[in-house]
Amino acid sequence: MWQRNQTSLADFILEGLFDDSLTHLFLFSLTIVVFLIAVSGNTLTILLICADAQLHTPMYFLLSQLSLMDLMHVSTTIPKMATNYLSGKKTISFVGCATQHFLYLSLGGAECILLALMSYDRYVAICHPLRYTVLMNRRVGLMMAVMSWLGASINSLIHTTILMHFPFCGSRKIHHFYCEFPAVVKLVCGDITVYETTVYISSIILLLFPIFLVSTSYAFILHSVIQMCSDESKRNAFATCSSHFIVVSFWFGACIFSYMRPRSQHTPLQDKVGSVFYSIITPTLNPLIYTLRNKDVAKALRRVLGRDILTQRQ
Repeated sequence: MWQRNQTSLADFILEGLFDDSLTHLFLFSLTIVVFLIAVSGNTLTILLICADAQLHTPMYFLLSQLSLMDLMHVSTTIPKMATNYLSGKKTISFVGCATQHFLYLSLGGAECILLALMSYDRYVAICHPLRYTVLMNRRVGLMMAVMSWLGASINSLIHTTILMHFPFCGSRKIHHFYCEFPAVVKLVCGDITVYETTVYISSIILLLFPIFLVSTSYAFILHSVIQMCSDESKRNAFATCSSHFIVVSFWFGACIFSYMRPRSQHTPLQDKVGSVFYSIITPTLNPLIYTLRNKDVAKALRRVLGRDILTQRQ
């Protein structure tokens, strides 16, 4: 029994994304640049929303939570991958792997829930603008954020605890650059059909149900926009929703590709490509999409920069 416990707690080996070739060295450098853009972009979004009083609304509070999730998401996976690549080591401890699995699953689930709730915010803003301050106040925004973080964390804790209690065998080599579920579950010894079915049901709840809520919200939004008489009102409505819709499409598309396919159809390369998209590229694009396409955020950035320049001159 002691020997088995010792084996179960042994280190894992992360295959990583890159080897020692010059091409992969360039790709590694590019990944680090993208990582730095993601960190700076999401940090700037959070600080901007906190600093500018005109952005202290439920919509931008939820956007700050999305940026925080993206910031933590890239920080959960990329630093460890970079450390292993630069040091030449490929190991990750059992506790480190469990922690990484819990964090990325929590953050991914929280983002799914939050994006669905943000679509409700857009629905209220366009379909019931006169009641917006009643239906979407600070308390409701805070409850949405707590619901996203708490619900996803509980789900992740349950799945991580169950997965890490299974016996692992073989080389313990994870064909991935972090401890993602599809890659780790392949190392489990024994029959885990029941557990995989449970995970599949959980994925349906955390992916398809939010997609259903998003689709329903946008169906009502589209109906309201069609009934608008003014072309300018229609353009403003589409501009208000377009950023959120683009982010939703990128995020859920990558998540469905990674988690809704049967285990037999998973390959290490496909898993890596899907993970790179939603764990690196999407968190990098999100602040750029919201900043470049959002006039309020752009104006807030100019106001904050203007204050800083004025303060320096004084």
